[in-house]
Amino acid sequence: MEHWKRRFVFLGIGQTVSMLTSSILQFAIVWHLTQRTESAAVVTMSTLAGYLPRAILGMFVGVFIDRFDRKRIVILSDLCIALAALLLAVVALGMEIPIWLIFAILCIRSVGAAFHTPSFQAIIPTIVPKDQLARCAGFTQSFESLSLILSPALAAVLYSLWSFSAIIFLDVIGALIAITIVSFLSIPGNKRDDGGERLHIWRDTKEGFLILRRNKGMTAILVISTIYAFIYFPIGSLYPLITMTYFGGSVADSSLVEIVFSSGTLVGALLLGLVGNRLRKVRAITASIGVYGLGLASAGLLPPEGLRPFILLSGLMGLTLPFFYGLRTAIFQSAVPGEYLGRVLSLAYSVGLFAGPLGLLMGGGVSELIGVNYCFFICGVMAVCLAVVMIAVPSVRNSGV
Repeated sequence: MEHWKRRFVFLGIGQTVSMLTSSILQFAIVWHLTQRTESAAVVTMSTLAGYLPRAILGMFVGVFIDRFDRKRIVILSDLCIALAALLLAVVALGMEIPIWLIFAILCIRSVGAAFHTPSFQAIIPTIVPKDQLARCAGFTQSFESLSLILSPALAAVLYSLWSFSAIIFLDVIGALIAITIVSFLSIPGNKRDDGGERLHIWRDTKEGFLILRRNKGMTAILVISTIYAFIYFPIGSLYPLITMTYFGGSVADSSLVEIVFSSGTLVGALLLGLVGNRLRKVRAITASIGVYGLGLASAGLLPPEGLRPFILLSGLMGLTLPFFYGLRTAIFQSAVPGEYLGRVLSLAYSVGLFAGPLGLLMGGGVSELIGVNYCFFICGVMAVCLAVVMIAVPSVRNSGV
């Protein structure tokens, strides 16, 4: 195996273990809060506590990612997440954890994630050859999809067998495994990793915006990604609702829909890993948005007895996601100069995170007013229109990627 492939595989394994244990803990926290409080408001607040710091900080953390050593940032952010979980576990051993402390720990973990994700994505182009970035994006999506498939089932089993503190300790172990693997990997440093020049957060953040503005194709892709996040986020939260209320399915049926969707995502990620370097990225992204939109619109038009076709459509829609998110990341990684990549990636993630809650509010309101199936149909039509816009915008169509 080539040297860069070994480094990429080990890096991916470490991050997959960490993602899996973190996802298991996330499920456990939601279930723990639900059982203790039976309050939708508390669960919603916990989601915001784990979400907003990452969205807000994402606008600015790219400055640090581009200035300082990214390997150290990944290690320190993982260590921050692990120490926060360790504190929670220690408290859980001696007393019932105060709700406010759970919220505080979720905020700390969100801060760590704000630094970790774009740092990790910015490291990959320093390891992987440029012509292999699309394939590696597919395999990275495969790692994430595998975690999405395994974590709900594992979380359910462990939550019924282990104490809450034991599940928290498991996440600490997962983070330590990732830290250990990254520590022993040889990762090139940043060109600007001198620390001599004074840090100007606002000025350096503006440089990231300017890099995007100079490349109209990149700017258009970022705007399209934001609109797509606005469409995609509400649908993700409405799957159980449409399965159980409109199609009359059971909890088991709802779980099956989620598993089929995640399995489709895994298949799509593996396909991207096999053929990604042969694809025209923008065309593949356009096709993925269009197919996803057609799947949504078709699901919204199904009759109430159409649960089985809906399950099949869920697998198709899941298959399209890696071709959007994986190739979008690969475009940024290959087109943006390395010294600006952290800022551009963190800005892209942050804008998407801000669009998500707006989409959730829109989706919930539309579902209440006209029905969840019509919300699926409307979002599907919006996604198809977005794909048509991508074809029509010259800066995107002629971007050459």
